[in-house]
Amino acid sequence: MAFGEQPAYLRVASDLREQIVNGALPPHTRLPSQARIREQYGVSDTVALEARKVLMAEGLVEGRSGSGTYVRERPVPRRIARSGYRPPSGSSPFRQEQAETGTRGTWESRSEQEDAAPEIAARLGITPGDRVMRTHYVFREGGEPMMLSTSWEPLALTGRTPVMLPEEGPLGGCGVVERMAAIDIVVDNVLEEVGARPGLAEELMALGGVPGHVVMVLERTYFASGRAVETADVVVPADRYRIAYHLSVR
Repeated sequence: MAFGEQPAYLRVASDLREQIVNGALPPHTRLPSQARIREQYGVSDTVALEARKVLMAEGLVEGRSGSGTYVRERPVPRRIARSGYRPPSGSSPFRQEQAETGTRGTWESRSEQEDAAPEIAARLGITPGDRVMRTHYVFREGGEPMMLSTSWEPLALTGRTPVMLPEEGPLGGCGVVERMAAIDIVVDNVLEEVGARPGLAEELMALGGVPGHVVMVLERTYFASGRAVETADVVVPADRYRIAYHLSVR
């Protein structure tokens, strides 16, 4: 097989990937052995091994101890809806998204005070080292972990108020807009930036993902009259979910 200028291992990986995508190698099928790949494509053991590594890094195949390498089940991506709409019930964004898709979700959280790191301080417009309340969330859908979130709020705004702890008190579990309104802060703008990167080991472990998988990271910041009142990083497994935005046209 002629491979041209592209590295041989990428051409082999591309051909195997196409077979996986078109169903010629369906889920749970054993990937051709290293020896078989070497013979079929006329390449070295090193090339065959590197091609398999590419497919594993892409999450298309998985190794099973003592058994070989198998094609992974490819999940059908589900949608996470994002919207500027806020119902009068005071629902949090997660509750609103679950209602829109007709599903029932749960979450667990942990809050603690810390000094603002330089990056978080820049996003909040405060001085590095200023105290913030950091809250880490694990969101689940049908018991399956679907999304992680870490939020930071300046304690200069919320400290010693009923909303200092986002998930406790009379407004625990409500959205940022409703909580801030309770202390006379009117949120009037939100910025969301979406990017992608390889998931960190601890993130993928919490989300039930495979090492090397890509995650989408939604960086969200709420503002009140130009002042940041909350910023958060929302982490979503890219192979299982899509982020859909509902934008109003005026």
